Amino acid sequence: MIQKVKSKQSSPVKPIVLPARDSAYRAERADRFAEFEKLTRFLDDSMRVPGTNMRIGWDSLIGIIPGLGDVVSTALSGYLIYQAKQLGASNWVLARMAGNVGLDFLIGAVPVVGDVFDVFFKSNRRNSKLLKKHLDRRNAG
Repeated sequence: MIQKVKSKQSSPVKPIVLPARDSAYRAERADRFAEFEKLTRFLDDSMRVPGTNMRIGWDSLIGIIPGLGDVVSTALSGYLIYQAKQLGASNWVLARMAGNVGLDFLIGAVPVVGDVFDVFFKSNRRNSKLLKKHLDRRNAG
C-alpha cells in the first residue's frame, strides 16, 4: 500500500545551496584574478622611481625599444584582455580595455613622447580597475 506523506507548508522562498563545485569555481576565478593583478603590477607598477613616489613597470621599459617594444607590450596587454574575457568581462568592458591598449600602442609608438606617455598612462592598471568594477557589479546583483 502506498502511503501519502503530509507535507508541511514551507515558505515560498527557499535558500539556494551552492554545490561544492561552485565554491571551487569561485576559488579558481579568484586565483585567475590574482594572476591578472600580478601581471598588471608587473607591467605597470613593479618599480619605484628613486626619489619619487612614481612607479613604473616593464611596459614603460620595454616600450623604449623602438618598434619591437611597443609590439611586445601590446601583446602582453592583449593577453590580459584575453584573461578578462575568461573571467567573464562583458563585450563593452572588453572594448574599453582594447581602446586603452590601442591608445597606449598608438601614442607609445611616437619616439620620446610615447615613452613619456607610457610612464603616465597605465593602460593595464586602468583595465584592471574596469574589470574589477565590472565583476563587483555583476557579483553584487
